[in-house]
Amino acid sequence: MAGPGSTRERVTGQEASRGGSVRLDDVAVRFRTKKKDVTALRDVSLDVAEGEFVAIVGPSGCGKSTLLKLVAGLLKPSSGDVRLREEPVTGPRHDIGYVFQRAALLEWRSARRNILLQAEMRRMPADRARERTAELIAMTGLTGFEDAYPHELSGGMQQRVALCRALLHEPPVLLMDEPFGALDALTREQLNIELNRIWRETRTTVLLVTHSIAEAAYLANRIVVMTDRPGTIAEVIDVDLPDERDYATTMARPEFARATGRIRDLLGAASAAD
Repeated sequence: MAGPGSTRERVTGQEASRGGSVRLDDVAVRFRTKKKDVTALRDVSLDVAEGEFVAIVGPSGCGKSTLLKLVAGLLKPSSGDVRLREEPVTGPRHDIGYVFQRAALLEWRSARRNILLQAEMRRMPADRARERTAELIAMTGLTGFEDAYPHELSGGMQQRVALCRALLHEPPVLLMDEPFGALDALTREQLNIELNRIWRETRTTVLLVTHSIAEAAYLANRIVVMTDRPGTIAEVIDVDLPDERDYATTMARPEFARATGRIRDLLGAASAAD
């Protein structure tokens, strides 16, 4: 567990041997409005190893989603440096996957064809796209619903389709911005379990923004806790749990309690619900 106020977590040992996947060095983001200048992020430095799962938590408006946009190249930093797999991020990246809070599926396309939209946009070879779609449908438990339209799918199934779409081109980095925030508690738990399994099978590097302390601790290798705006990193917490995590057993482990307790201490949320 990094000390309070730490803004950098360097990769060592086995993680270093895998190489860096995402790196931010002293990044700041400032916006100018009609009335004033607003600093969304300041002094943000973070290294994420290849194949690592990192969750980002913090107060609303602290810049969590802004951080993902920086990595995706959808937003340029006002200062500092952003790198993806050792390359400077200078514009929109096509080698990432992005999952948002809303599935944003096309209502006139079936689940399969919504997934294949990614292939059409990227001009993937048709045979490989169909093969990969079939793999992902099986992996996410959508078998039998391939030809269903969005209005025929539950919210959880729609998010599974969105996840398949984001993973179709086998991106080395997957960005997830509150993907399960609008779901009921039981569906969210089920998708947490599925996401842990998919991450273990694919070893895609994942950056997950979430407001759920329990979700962050269940899914992540490390948790980045951010301060209120202007957002900076208060602490990076190591989650000392095995990669394969049974849900009920994990929730009862002392390592889980230590991680969630520390997050609540940092956020001043000891009495708040997840």
